[in-house]
Amino acid sequence: MSLNQTPRSSRVHIAFFGKRNAGKSSLINALVGQEIAIVSEVLGTTTDPVFKSMEILPIGPCVIIDTAGLDDDSDLGKLRIEKTYEVLNKTDIAIFVKDGCLPLDDTEEKIIQKIREKKIPLAAALNKADLHGITKEDVEDFTKATKIPACMVSAKTGEGIRELKLLLSKAAPTGDDKTILQGLIGKDDLVLLIAPIDSSAPKGRLILPQQQVIREVLDKHAICMVIQEDEIEKTLSMLKNKPSLAITDSQVFAKVSRVLPDSIPLTSFSILFARFKGDLDKLMEGVKAVEALQDGDKILVAEACTHHAQCDDIGRVKIPAMLKKHTGKQLVFEHTSGFGYKKDLSGYKLVIHCGACMLNRKEMMHRLKLAVDTNVPIVNYGILLAYLTGILNRATKPLLNNNGLE
Repeated sequence: MSLNQTPRSSRVHIAFFGKRNAGKSSLINALVGQEIAIVSEVLGTTTDPVFKSMEILPIGPCVIIDTAGLDDDSDLGKLRIEKTYEVLNKTDIAIFVKDGCLPLDDTEEKIIQKIREKKIPLAAALNKADLHGITKEDVEDFTKATKIPACMVSAKTGEGIRELKLLLSKAAPTGDDKTILQGLIGKDDLVLLIAPIDSSAPKGRLILPQQQVIREVLDKHAICMVIQEDEIEKTLSMLKNKPSLAITDSQVFAKVSRVLPDSIPLTSFSILFARFKGDLDKLMEGVKAVEALQDGDKILVAEACTHHAQCDDIGRVKIPAMLKKHTGKQLVFEHTSGFGYKKDLSGYKLVIHCGACMLNRKEMMHRLKLAVDTNVPIVNYGILLAYLTGILNRATKPLLNNNGLE
């Protein structure tokens, strides 16, 4: 992905579901006007979910997800179906694709039920209109029977693609204008970003949360100043007015808190994302479990991205060391990354999750729900590090005062 593109985690995720050879891949190619999905007459050509970042008018930046057919009853097919259903956890809009001349069968009824259980906006594409002569009356009958808005399409001729885009537009999430810095800054405010450059930062670039915060500061017509942690005192001495807000990397909380005057509100990128991508209340509640940890307790450390672990890796080295030192207990740490999140959390006493900059909000809320449903406390990196550093109240005060939680 180009460095100047909208991050995948900030795009509307549109997933296509249906049986094998319903024409999902062909329809995706017709929708986007590119050959992004492999098409074949062979059943089960799509074996794993395929993600493609696109721009589709009038939706805008989105992620198109092609999935495996949900009627493959082989041993391998069952694994593919499981992967397909996992896609629902990150889907913002679901498109149900079916052969337009055939009645709904049990497999398709199950697909629709699964989508509705997740409360995902749903539309249907009755495909292969060029082969079956699907009529408007057929579409109306389908919609009446299923309560699903639908259109007839032909992936081969392009018929109905405009109507499908209109359905997508109507199904697109609305009213969710949550932003990273919502309620925290205004026009002409000075925002001080303290961005240490460590070994895990991409060469020549800032990490994604820093990029996104800078962009939002600019969008709000505020003033952004980016420094490293050793430059705080020098920078403050040069300023006529103090910053309205300081945002730091959670790993240098202790140093920044010592140097930065208490009169300047302070938080971290990870804590901002706890509110933006997740549930700040739940994650704040989760940190209380630290004091109840005992020898032998299992802790899951979950990262949304995959990267080569460094010798000073935050999730695999720093956090375990700080937690063992704070509790004085012999704790057992397990780690997941990327899409490898555990489905069963019942064996853990605590889940520690990264800031989730690589996940969309839908996926992060799903992960939170898995923890809540199994009564396992969950916290994110920033909140935990602020707690272990002894500055949780200070680091969350700016957000709580602007989140209706004070």
